[in-house]
Amino acid sequence: QVQLVESGGGLVQAGGSLRLSCAASGRTFSHYAMGWFRQAPGKELECVAGISRRGSSTYYEDSVKGRFTISRDNAKNLVYLQMDSLKPEDTAVYYCAADTGSSSVTYYYSTKYDYWGQGTQVTVSS
Repeated sequence: QVQLVESGGGLVQAGGSLRLSCAASGRTFSHYAMGWFRQAPGKELECVAGISRRGSSTYYEDSVKGRFTISRDNAKNLVYLQMDSLKPEDTAVYYCAADTGSSSVTYYYSTKYDYWGQGTQVTVSS
């Protein structure tokens, strides 16, 4: 039902910035909490940010607080992850995810989300 497509990944030097976008096909996008996850080689899947349906509440993993900003444009069915002051440790495949069922599970658990994008590679060089 819901398709998610990420874009905006690439190669950037440490200290640089990237903005990831996630385009959603769902007709009730404004009803979905959204999250951004990442998985680095040899590491577990990690939630980096989450946002409520209206965008009034956000969550950030401690390591990205002050550097990353999640936002959404419900009129365009888009969610963004603005990434500033990037570090080599941020290198990972980044995924967007949608919670279409209004799960009570906390934002940072992957089980909250029932639809996932294909992922986009972010590589930060030192």
